[in-house]
Amino acid sequence: MIASPELEFANVSDVGRRRPQNEDSAVTDTESGFALVADGMGGYKAGEVASAIAAKVVFDGVREGCRKHQFLRENAAMDEARESRLLRTMIEQANQLIFETAQKIPECQGMGTTIVTALFTPDRVIIAHVGDSRIYRLREGELKQMTSDHSLLQELIDRGFFSPAEAAASAPKNMVTRALGIDESVEVDVQELRTRPDDIYLLCSDGLNDMVSDEGIHLTLSKYSANLLEAAHALVGLANDEGGKDNISVVLARPGTSRTRSAGRSSIFQSLRSRGS
Repeated sequence: MIASPELEFANVSDVGRRRPQNEDSAVTDTESGFALVADGMGGYKAGEVASAIAAKVVFDGVREGCRKHQFLRENAAMDEARESRLLRTMIEQANQLIFETAQKIPECQGMGTTIVTALFTPDRVIIAHVGDSRIYRLREGELKQMTSDHSLLQELIDRGFFSPAEAAASAPKNMVTRALGIDESVEVDVQELRTRPDDIYLLCSDGLNDMVSDEGIHLTLSKYSANLLEAAHALVGLANDEGGKDNISVVLARPGTSRTRSAGRSSIFQSLRSRGS
């Protein structure tokens, strides 16, 4: 599969101000039209191991799957279901490998990772996620969260126990109800969406949205929308200015833009890991 030649990515990952190492992994690849953010957790460096396994297994599998089925891209409608199955299968395989590694290596026991992925075709994006890493979409000035967190906080909201504001004050933010590597199997949420020219998609770990409100994300993306790399750095900087309590990963994607840009284009498996700010 070849994504639109005008697909643009920016990819920035930062350790933040409180953590000793960066346990996030961030991936972008313009050739296959793929982006991924994984937020690892569990023990000294074990979270970094879990997110790295997830990133490699899913990225390698998606890239190989897209190359095998490149001939189908002339008819985009034919293989969207195939692409959805591909994302689901590779995330499930990553879950299995993380789980098995955690059982075999004592230092890795209890490790896991969230994951959020986006696979762009010429007119659609296939989104898959597990955990509370998110995808937002900025379209015609409106910011919308496209994924639903797999977290205790979100479950309390969904069941009507709390409003979003009440839940934020009453429940732990970082207690996920679903993650890779915790159990032998995992449920993956997958959705297919039509894209429009000049949409901006934001993939992020919770180190961003725990520090920066949706309004702050919206204003920053709108201000720097002409340059995705500047926008990504601005979002990371804002999260650090608010305390930087966790690692912060930001991937921005603009599919099928109406004008050609080169700023912020990312190479295969680009992940910028700053050890300080």
